[in-house]
Amino acid sequence: MIDAPAAPAAARQRGRLDSMRRRMGACILIVEDDRNIGNLVRQYLERDGYQVAWVRSGEDGLAALERQRADLVVLDVGLPGMDGFEVCRRIAGGTPVIMLTARDEEVDRVLGLELGADDYVPKPFSPRELVARIKAVLRRTQPKPPGDVLALGGVELRRGAREATASGAALDLTMKEFDLLACFLDNAGLALTREQLLELVWGLEFPGGTRTVDQHVAQLRAKLDGALTIETLRGVGYKLVRP
Repeated sequence: MIDAPAAPAAARQRGRLDSMRRRMGACILIVEDDRNIGNLVRQYLERDGYQVAWVRSGEDGLAALERQRADLVVLDVGLPGMDGFEVCRRIAGGTPVIMLTARDEEVDRVLGLELGADDYVPKPFSPRELVARIKAVLRRTQPKPPGDVLALGGVELRRGAREATASGAALDLTMKEFDLLACFLDNAGLALTREQLLELVWGLEFPGGTRTVDQHVAQLRAKLDGALTIETLRGVGYKLVRP
């Protein structure tokens, strides 16, 4: 079970705790049968503000992933019972994995990476380096929050304020036109099908069909008045052209 951090004890701690909480979405599962190594890795991760669960067998690791979310798995290869390679094979693609092993043969490293591991750390290792590698993998694999301000070709959109301007002049957009513009700006230069736009802006359950997309694109084009070009891709959908 992942232990939650203690509540702030004093006002002077709030800044540090707020910084930690920004990382607390990252939950690390350690699958390591060596008690000393498991304790050491857990202490370093908790000290750095992560939530940590630790189990000592591959079977328990897979069970833990079924019970709770984990953002990354630190996985020992030489586990009792099911080994780390088999565990990695079973979870590959679902959760990032850093393999931890006393074996440093090239064939083992290649096998681990081919099975879906994101990194491979041989024992003995520096706990500080392991934490740095965990941070690097999380930066690559965790989704980035959308930016509040989007700007392109003289058009600027502010999500929080629900405001959009073109050359400094306010654009009078409906709610869906605003969301459609934000979607285009998020994906500038990329071809988007009508079905993708329908899902991203209206949601899968919207009953209006793709004709609604065409109508809103036409309305948005008229309001942009040439400030940005939304190109029609015959038989595909639309693309916001980068200036």
